[in-house]
Amino acid sequence: MLTEEEILARLKPGCICKGIKLHTILAAIENGADTYEEIAKRTNIGGGSCNSRRCRAKVTVLLEEHNK
Repeated sequence: MLTEEEILARLKPGCICKGIKLHTILAAIENGADTYEEIAKRTNIGGGSCNSRRCRAKVTVLLEEHNK
């Protein structure tokens, strides 16, 4: 059974421009991606109409939280 946090991650956007959910980004981090570039390569985030402004900021925060 999924936790409430996991359920919310499946619903929340990770990359609004490309429609990629937050849980996809979190999975990439859990599987060893440790830079924005590596996460973008694994998940196909970035390069949308905002030119990565929104998702890069989100990924930066997620990586900081993961590395605590």
